[in-house]
Amino acid sequence: MMMIWNSGWAWWQVGLMWLGMIAFWGLLIWLIYALVTGAVGRGRQPERGEEPGGGDARRIVDERLARGEIDIEEYQRLRDVIEGRAGSRTRAGSGQ
Repeated sequence: MMMIWNSGWAWWQVGLMWLGMIAFWGLLIWLIYALVTGAVGRGRQPERGEEPGGGDARRIVDERLARGEIDIEEYQRLRDVIEGRAGSRTRAGSGQ
């Protein structure tokens, strides 16, 4: 530490150097964190209570049922299609 003071550096120059170093490492750590969490967020599995797929489509079908635009059978058929179970219901089982 004594060498810094004798080298002609003022105390504020040393302080700025430390502040710059802390800002650099903080920014670098934040950037790595943002990249990792962004990449993980795109490929993440749905959490408990979330829809596995077609969240917006399911919400629209729910709203259409609530407004009375579709009946229960159509609602169930559309939900099966959204959830990927379209082949699990037969034409006879769906009332058609």
